[in-house]
Amino acid sequence: MQQHRIIVLGAGYTGAIAAGRLAKQLHREDVAITLVNPEPDFVERVRLHQLAVGQDLPHRPFSEMFAGTGVELKLAKVTAVDVDRKTVTVTAGSTTEELAYDTLVYALGSGWNTQGVPGTAEHAHEIAGRPGALRLRERLAALEAGRPVVVVGGGLTGLEAATEIAEARPDLAVTLAARGELGDWLSDKGRQHVRKVFAGLGITVLEDTAVTAVEADRVITADGPVPAAVTVWTTGFAVHPIARATTLELADDDRIVVDGTMRSVSHPDVYAVGDAALAMGPSDKPLRMSCASGTPMAWQAADAIAARLTGTKVPKTPLRYFNQCISLGRREGLIQYVTADDRSVRATLTGRLAAGYKELICKGAAWSVAHPKLGFPTRARRVPAPRPTPLEATA
Repeated sequence: MQQHRIIVLGAGYTGAIAAGRLAKQLHREDVAITLVNPEPDFVERVRLHQLAVGQDLPHRPFSEMFAGTGVELKLAKVTAVDVDRKTVTVTAGSTTEELAYDTLVYALGSGWNTQGVPGTAEHAHEIAGRPGALRLRERLAALEAGRPVVVVGGGLTGLEAATEIAEARPDLAVTLAARGELGDWLSDKGRQHVRKVFAGLGITVLEDTAVTAVEADRVITADGPVPAAVTVWTTGFAVHPIARATTLELADDDRIVVDGTMRSVSHPDVYAVGDAALAMGPSDKPLRMSCASGTPMAWQAADAIAARLTGTKVPKTPLRYFNQCISLGRREGLIQYVTADDRSVRATLTGRLAAGYKELICKGAAWSVAHPKLGFPTRARRVPAPRPTPLEATA
């Protein structure tokens, strides 16, 4: 029997977990699993603010993580996807290749979102990917004492970037510019703790401040210019643009619309996970772009593909939230407990205990990539041969 060809695009948390989980559940004689990624190492995206301030992250080569699993890693960049012809075009150096698939897992994720603000792409730094974090690392290392750094964006990434920079470089003048109130989605206790940590680190906070332009040495706001030797832009994520050029059904933000099993609603041989997919969670609210959303989405997609190929019942993975884990430097943190649909409740965990908890979560996320079934024993199932058509049966 010809092997069923599964191609996974992107080896972030969701793509890598999906590929490994599929390999654990399906017999390697029956399927060929190819993981396409431009880099040979796994990047811990949730730690890129640490990389940016000079900390070294563990080296996690895919060759070791997927050794003996049967997953083939193809080091290449995805340049096109044709979901009608069921092909993917990839480029490695000067070589372009077209790969055919039977099932596609689209996990190309997201990058930084400039929001169309003039000057951002030219003058601001981002930490949505490893190359951007390394460029910021080099720039911060060369920055003289007393120079101003402005972090634009008051979400999770902005809070973590501002506190990490201020703690690692107390000689710099760090400012956070937020469109709303600092930590306005958190509980009262959570907001108070964030303000306490920001004050202790000497971070200036500009609330209700929209940045309308970025220049080489300043950002422009409605209240006037703010000096910035370095601008760090953290105003959300934009999905990878490849899907926009396909015939997949997309949401307004270009995420691929999927059903509860992470299957495309327009192309049943395509599954999408992580930031690339628009999946509905509790209370019919779209899951937010995050590792907390992406991991169970990857479990669900892999389990659904394996079940459908082997003719077994498709399991259902709970897609819900429990808490938001925020690092505020290496010695402080905030664990904000939330409802299933991600609304903050009164309960929080703060201080060093919260920092330790967040560290365990980060380590656990990386561990789960190499152990996609979370250490539980798994027996690979066989994919039954397709039944012959009536014409083939009588031939």
